Amino acid sequence: QLQKDLEEVKELLTNATRKRVRDVLLAEKHKLELEIKNQPPPKPKDVAEEEKSSLGGYTVKINNYGWDQSDKFVKIYISLNGVQKLPAENVQVNFTERSFDLLVKNLNGKNYTMTFNNLLKPISVEGSSRKIKTDMVLVMCKKKREEKWDCLTQVEKESKEKEKAAYDTADPSEGLMNILKKMYAEGDDEMKRTINKAWVESREKQYKGDIPMDI
Repeated sequence: QLQKDLEEVKELLTNATRKRVRDVLLAEKHKLELEIKNQPPPKPKDVAEEEKSSLGGYTVKINNYGWDQSDKFVKIYISLNGVQKLPAENVQVNFTERSFDLLVKNLNGKNYTMTFNNLLKPISVEGSSRKIKTDMVLVMCKKKREEKWDCLTQVEKESKEKEKAAYDTADPSEGLMNILKKMYAEGDDEMKRTINKAWVESREKQYKGDIPMDI
């Protein structure tokens, strides 16, 4: 899906002529390339199929979570009803220095996964762990250095920095363009097509308005 988004952005870039539009598209292109780069490599088909068959049921990707931090840990809270009733081995978390992935097997006939790649700062694999609480899994990422994290991932940080820079302007028309940039960056394919169509129509109107009329 990310690769298709990237191809569409590249196609739009070839047609874009206005600097602001190109800036929006280039920012989106960079964001997509970064996300694609940070995706874990695909597993061989036979391994993936074997894992899928051993899990049974179907897998749900977890998108909702809460997080906070102490001096030593970043804590991610994932709500899952009834998770405390599972055998401990059904709740697995694999850590690397800059990522973790959670797998909860056979919870009410479903499997649940959550993956965080490209964490903002390195963590200690040995010092990190997970705790199973009532209707909740708590993932404890041990910080390698005792410092405050502004967000969880590098991608999230870059997105916030771009957004802050975009809104730091006193020009109202610039502010409107920045809102469109944000909508474009976060929108689905339909949203991208709608905004692109609006830009095209806007360019056509500007072009017509620039031609003096003979009276």
